[in-house]
Amino acid sequence: MCKSLAAVRNSAGQIRNANVSENGLSQLKADLTELNLALRQFGGEARTEFAAEIEAVRAATTRLSASVSTARATPDAASLAAVRPSLNALRASVQSLAAAASGTC
Repeated sequence: MCKSLAAVRNSAGQIRNANVSENGLSQLKADLTELNLALRQFGGEARTEFAAEIEAVRAATTRLSASVSTARATPDAASLAAVRPSLNALRASVQSLAAAASGTC
C-alpha cells in the first residue's frame, strides 16, 4: 500500500510541477491519467481505510481534468486561469491523503 501511495504522491507532484506553457495541456492530461491509475491502485489496496481521502483526491482530479479539457478546447485567459485553483485543490487533497496515511506508511 505504501508503494501505491508513493505513486499517487509522485503523480500529483508531476502535475503540480507541470509547466503548462512549456509542456502544454496535453502533458497535464497525460499526468492526470497516470494519477488516476495510481489512485485506483492505492484505493484497491487501502480498501475503505482512507475512503474519504481517496474520494476527495478523485473529486479534485475530476475537477482538474474538466478544467484542462475546457482550457484545451478554449485556450483563452479565463479558461487557463481556471486550471490553477483546480491544481491547488488537487495538491491539498493529496496532502490530506498522505497525512491520513502517515501512520501506516
